[in-house]
Amino acid sequence: MTAVYVEQAKVDEARLLLERIALDFAPAVFTTSFGAEDMVVLDLLGRDLRTISVATLDTGRLPQETYDVWQRAEERYARKIVPVLPRHEAVEHYIRINGVNGFYDSVAQRKECCQIRKVEPLARVLAGQRAWITGLRRTQAASRAQLAVSEWDASHSIQKFNPLADWSEAEVWAYLQSRSVPYNALHDAGYPSIGCAPCTRAIKAGEDIRAGRWWWEDPAGKECGLHVQEAASV
Repeated sequence: MTAVYVEQAKVDEARLLLERIALDFAPAVFTTSFGAEDMVVLDLLGRDLRTISVATLDTGRLPQETYDVWQRAEERYARKIVPVLPRHEAVEHYIRINGVNGFYDSVAQRKECCQIRKVEPLARVLAGQRAWITGLRRTQAASRAQLAVSEWDASHSIQKFNPLADWSEAEVWAYLQSRSVPYNALHDAGYPSIGCAPCTRAIKAGEDIRAGRWWWEDPAGKECGLHVQEAASV
């Protein structure tokens, strides 16, 4: 197998972007779900870019492996990652009306669950911030094919930065392995994309990398609502 490397120039470019955000867009926040790409961004932030805060959406239904890598990340980078949870009243109401696993019953009910557990908490994370940093890549999904490194997120009225937009999956893993960066153990079990435990499964050989997310739905529009808005490149 041919070895894959990520060019140092590419790494330096992403790091320089983060440094510029720290200087010119404070306060800024990086939201992580502890997937492979997010661990690259977290490693690039390191221990020194403290004006960029790090937050995660704890939906209440994450796999144990996600909590495990969360703890390892805090230990490695000596920084606390801010947990943002859904409003318990909204979760209780949803379960009373739809059942504890009502998201399987229809796309509308699944999106309502995502709205409660992810979209509304994200709005609270971004409130008062000048920049939002993600680990999104163009090749992750068809809906992200036009992803820009810097874009205006109209839904949240915030500048959004995607430092790994033009990175390949192979480059992400080359970075992680060359620097011994901790990552979610589910990746080794066939989970390229990891969300809530009941909505994520391992994929089969030849399947799209997002096939394991909401696998019971039409693959054309499988997003949770965090990254579906129209964005203007800058």
